[in-house]
Amino acid sequence: MNLLIRILKFFQSEAHALLSRFEDPVKLIEQGIRDLKKDFDDSMKSVAQIKAIAIGTKKELETKKQIAADYEQKAMILLQKAKNGELDESEADRLASEALKKRQEALKEVERLTNDAKNYDASLEQMSKKILELKNKIKESENEYNSLKARATVAKTTKKVNQQLSTIGSDSTMAMIEDMKTRISAEENLAEAYGEVALVETSVDDEINKAIGTDLDVQKSLAEMKQKLLANPDNINNDNIDDLKKDLDS
Repeated sequence: MNLLIRILKFFQSEAHALLSRFEDPVKLIEQGIRDLKKDFDDSMKSVAQIKAIAIGTKKELETKKQIAADYEQKAMILLQKAKNGELDESEADRLASEALKKRQEALKEVERLTNDAKNYDASLEQMSKKILELKNKIKESENEYNSLKARATVAKTTKKVNQQLSTIGSDSTMAMIEDMKTRISAEENLAEAYGEVALVETSVDDEINKAIGTDLDVQKSLAEMKQKLLANPDNINNDNIDDLKKDLDS
C-alpha cells in the first residue's frame, strides 16, 4: 500500500513538472504570436507606404518624360520657324537651346525617378517576401500553440486523476465494498424476518379463530338439541334426527 502511494505521488510530481514545462512555452508562444502579428501589421503599413511612394514616383516619372518630350518638340518648332523665316535665326537658336536645357533637366529627373522606381519595386519585393515569411511563422506558431495547449490540458487532467488516485487506496476501496455488502445483507435478512413474523402471526390467528369457531358452533348446536329433546320428547323421529345431523355437519 505504501509503495503504491509512493508510486502515485511520483507520477503526480512528474505530471506537475510536465505541466510547468508546458505552461512556459505556451505563454512564450502566445507572446511570440502577438509579436509576429505586430511585425506583420507594421510590415503591411510599410508596404502601403512604399507602394504609395512608388505610385507617386511612377506618376512623376511619366510627367517628366512628357516634359522632356515637350521641350524637344518646342526646340524643333523653333528651329523650323527660323528655317521658314518666321523667326530670327539667332533668337530661334537661343530659345531652342533653352528648351533643350529644360529637356536635359527633365531627362535627368527621368533617370533619377526611374532608379527610384526600381528601388521601390525591389523594396516591395523584399517586403512581400518578409510578409509571406511572417505569415508562415504566424501559422506555424499558432499550430504549435494549439498543440502545446492541448498537451497542457491533457497534463492537467492527468494531474487531477493522479491526485484522485493518491487519495483513494485499493484497500480502503475494498473495505468500503465489503461494508456495503454487509449492510445490504443485513437489510435483506431483516426484511425476510419481518415477512416470516407476519406470516406466523397470520397463520396462528387463523388456526385459533377456526378452532374456536368450530367448537363453539358444535357446543351451541349440541345445547340446542338437548333443549329440543327435553321440551318435546314425543316429537323425535327419524326426520328430526336427519335434520339435526345435517345441522351438525354444516
